[in-house]
Amino acid sequence: MPAAKSLFIVIVGCGRLGSYLANRLSRQGHHVVVVDANPDAFDGLSAEYSGFRVECDASEFAVLNQATIVQAYMLIVTTNNENINVMVGQVARKLLNVPRVVVRIEEPDRRRIYEQLGLDIVCPASLVGDEILQSMVQQALITTENGRTR
Repeated sequence: MPAAKSLFIVIVGCGRLGSYLANRLSRQGHHVVVVDANPDAFDGLSAEYSGFRVECDASEFAVLNQATIVQAYMLIVTTNNENINVMVGQVARKLLNVPRVVVRIEEPDRRRIYEQLGLDIVCPASLVGDEILQSMVQQALITTENGRTR
């Protein structure tokens, strides 16, 4: 399904999350560039992925330029190293003026600090934790209020 308006998006990190996003965004008709230092990481990209691959370390400023990040509307940083994610996100936001920078973090307690740096933060632990609290725990409370306990 082509996007009504396509965006140019750079994704740093092609692990499970990065490749999932790259495949979905490409399928939606967006222009996607994926950056990862590990050549095997690109194996997660589907045969239908129509974007570009840059096999380099994104923590190097020259690599971000090679990925034409200055032309990107959005950067999504999904490596498994929170410090690299935040550093790359800050460079993109502050030095390269990328309009939208989304960074994956692991430590929920650091969220507020990173948001003050102008980064949009996604924390898988918080997302899963919130889902458990909202759906499963709330459902258990409703069940016990109705007198149905195990």
